[in-house]
Amino acid sequence: MRPRVMRRSLAALFLALGAGTGALAAQQRGQGCQFQIDRIGGVGSQVPVGADTNYYGGGGVQMSCAGTAVRMSSDSVAYFGRKGASLVVFVGNVRYRDSTITMNADLGTYYRNGERWEARGRVVTENLSSGSTLTGPHLDYYRIVPGLRDTAELYAISRPTIKSVPRDSAGGRGEPYIIVADRVRIRGDERMWAAGKVTVDRSDFAARSDSLYLDSGAEGDGVLIGQPLMRGTGRDSFELTGVRIELALEEQAVSYVTALGNGHAVSRDLDLVADTIGLDLVNEELVQTLAWGDSVRPRGLTADYEIRGDSLAFDTPARTLSEVRAYARAWVGGALDSASGERDWMSGDTVVARFVHWDSAGTARTSLGTLSAVGTARSYYRVSDEKRAGGLPSINYARGDQITVHMKPAGGRGVARVDLRGRVDGLNLEPAPVAPAPADSTPPAPRPEAR
Repeated sequence: MRPRVMRRSLAALFLALGAGTGALAAQQRGQGCQFQIDRIGGVGSQVPVGADTNYYGGGGVQMSCAGTAVRMSSDSVAYFGRKGASLVVFVGNVRYRDSTITMNADLGTYYRNGERWEARGRVVTENLSSGSTLTGPHLDYYRIVPGLRDTAELYAISRPTIKSVPRDSAGGRGEPYIIVADRVRIRGDERMWAAGKVTVDRSDFAARSDSLYLDSGAEGDGVLIGQPLMRGTGRDSFELTGVRIELALEEQAVSYVTALGNGHAVSRDLDLVADTIGLDLVNEELVQTLAWGDSVRPRGLTADYEIRGDSLAFDTPARTLSEVRAYARAWVGGALDSASGERDWMSGDTVVARFVHWDSAGTARTSLGTLSAVGTARSYYRVSDEKRAGGLPSINYARGDQITVHMKPAGGRGVARVDLRGRVDGLNLEPAPVAPAPADSTPPAPRPEAR
């Protein structure tokens, strides 16, 4: 037998949902959402299903959860399971709003079991506190319900797009980070998990990984796992890879980045490898790079230098290299000699290179000022003399407790002087003089034989 269908005004059909009357409101009191009609239009129908009744209506409906900030509306509504009050389906121009978010979709379903809202189709969600948005085809939302859930949660699949808006210390909104992944979970306003081909992009920043965790609180953190890669694409351009990349945040801005395991950082001026590499940022500017480890011993290459040690530090305040430090079995080599392929070098327990900055015809320049080694210090460098025949350099090798090499003033080239302290010894090797060729090295002509 077909179920009996009764048609009348939508107001009459949904009278049981009214805030002031109805057994349903009484049943639901203290049990999550107590549906009530705020505005109705059109006509509808009710269909008995066994001992229960389903309700259908159209023409525009606005509903809410009594006593809360939850508001829902759509072109059409279907209410299933009056006795169990199981779910309400919203179809066409669906809108949802509470104290935390707003959401638009093609289809929405509210489940009283678990107080869950499902949105499908063209879903657009905005966080009212942060201004961040999420768009995609498939979203489940678990709202705050006292006694059931104290923090709202979002679950989205099918590669949703998130625009995460950072805030500065004054509360102003910064440029958003665009996050895309196969699936995303968001808890509250700050915590997010993303998995499956994760990408994070901004005009000055890009990251890639298999998964991402992010806590964007005042002193938050994050981690990229699974072939992670991070790029700075602004004025401080760099590329960083590792087995795992960890983030530290202050006021929702990245303040420190750590690549752990096979770390590799490439910037405009430096190619660096190490077990672990740390990038320290202030106001989103790179001010210091650190490297340490033993399975992959730190090694840095620039256009003019090679630096090795158990740990390395590069200071770059105001985007300018000011000092490089190498610790424990430290070694710093100069530019490769084009003829021999060798480098002048200095080694010690600690080696420090300090740089000077100067102006050349309106262009900012940076050059090495001093190079100092402390503790079992050694130095090897070659001194060329254009006046020397053959053009071969002399070789100087020195040892001491401390060695400091002073370069010629800014704009000059070569060593100005070398200071040695403590127990000092060494040697200086001069190239052997080149013997001059005979004035006439042509062999004499043979004499004719006598007859």
